[in-house]
Amino acid sequence: MRNAPDFRIAAAARGFVLLALGGPILWDQKVPSVIALAALGTGWLLALSLEMRAPRLRVPLVVLDAGFVGLVAGTELGTQAVLGALAVPPFVAGLWRGLRGVLLALSAELIAVVVVGIASGGPLTADQSFAIFTWAAMGLALGMVATFVRGALRDDDPMAPYRHASDLLRELNHLSVGLSSGLEPRSLGGVILSTVLDEVPASAISIHVPLDDHLATLTAKSLPGGDLDRCADFATAAWARDQVVVEDGIFAFPLEGHRSTVAVVSGSLPSGSSVGPDELRHRVTRLQVALEEQAVQLETGLLFEAFRDTATADERQRLSREMHDGVAQDIASLGYLVDALAAQAPTPEAEAQLGMLRERVTAIVSEVRRSVTTLRTTVGTSESLGTAIVGVTRNLSQTSGIPIEVTLDEQAQRLRPEVEAELFRITQEALNNAVKHAECRTIRVHCQVAAPTAAITVIDDGKGLGEARSDSYGMGIMRERAHLIDADLAIEEPPGGGLSVSVRLPAEQRPPAAPTPETKQVSTPR
Repeated sequence: MRNAPDFRIAAAARGFVLLALGGPILWDQKVPSVIALAALGTGWLLALSLEMRAPRLRVPLVVLDAGFVGLVAGTELGTQAVLGALAVPPFVAGLWRGLRGVLLALSAELIAVVVVGIASGGPLTADQSFAIFTWAAMGLALGMVATFVRGALRDDDPMAPYRHASDLLRELNHLSVGLSSGLEPRSLGGVILSTVLDEVPASAISIHVPLDDHLATLTAKSLPGGDLDRCADFATAAWARDQVVVEDGIFAFPLEGHRSTVAVVSGSLPSGSSVGPDELRHRVTRLQVALEEQAVQLETGLLFEAFRDTATADERQRLSREMHDGVAQDIASLGYLVDALAAQAPTPEAEAQLGMLRERVTAIVSEVRRSVTTLRTTVGTSESLGTAIVGVTRNLSQTSGIPIEVTLDEQAQRLRPEVEAELFRITQEALNNAVKHAECRTIRVHCQVAAPTAAITVIDDGKGLGEARSDSYGMGIMRERAHLIDADLAIEEPPGGGLSVSVRLPAEQRPPAAPTPETKQVSTPR
């Protein structure tokens, strides 16, 4: 803080003005003016000290500094040099808080100088009013210049994005107290679906949100006879046209958020419904207006979740780099040292012990590298959830030597990114547990996705669940991840032995339909 450019500019501006005002004041040798100059110098030194030591006080200091300068100038309205100090607070305020600070400083100093001037000498004369206006206008101009300088300094400051992010996050934490509906998109989507169902007796209804160049299912409900696939098609049409679509008992309409289309609601009426096309369009149009506030809430939740996911991904990448460049390299170096010692072992027993140590070091290096791959692998870089699972199983199979068979049963429509991410991490954790602890010969993975539902099962032929270790958190983490996306997690020991870990998206929703493309089976041999 001591070396911040804006702080140095503020200090230099005050020092320059004090020198500029001091010349004529000391030349005239008027005692009140000299006292006013001394007061300004003392006040500005105190302000600089507080600004340097307590940056959080800058906003109130802007007002206090301007009010103090106005008070001093108001006592010496007859001295033009003292009135010149009125140009300083708006300039400093522009450096600290931009245009908003300039306006605050001008308001504070004008109120102070007018009130004190009237209190000490009666109504202001025309000359006094003109002098005050002149220096206030000068202060406004300098404040605008300071605002521009502030922007330029922020652009050149590598810490500026962090400061800006800090301000935004602090504001978000403050605002979150008033978010009565929360920020969880699936819950907000469920509220929207309930509102729609109160107005339209639909047999199938879903909410889709934009994801790059296509729509992803947020949440859906379906009764027997409901057709979620046709609802998805109509949602795509309504999104492309950005208007309500109603045809053959199926409807879809976009929800406008604060800045753009945040989601598309689609649904279908049950066969034999008494609601005609005109009545259905009228109800849907009315719903589109009624859901405006809930659309903004949903947009806020989606943005917050996207921010959280981005921050998490960045942190995972950072950890993976640190592990690869730090821990992994250090352990590998220990392995080379063990090799050198083994070559000079004085006895066969020492050579055997060093050989065991070398094997252990090699195993640890393999584990660290596997952890690095786990951290760096994400669904976002893959074409689909199944593709990401195939990628991680292939790597695990190569590093562990255990065959992993993967069966994919996916439809083209994808789940939302955060749902895919949690499902992927659950699968990844189950695979890692099987490789590290199960002592298995084969692992089988079945991935079935038909948005908005999904079911993934990881089965090994190892020793089963076994005794829980005090330092093991994998099972608890998987349950937490499943809870975040409202999924069911089942961990079972099949009759034939081994362990089965299954995660299924909400049980109350329909099971995945038969896929359009052919089922694919991918095998990663030993």
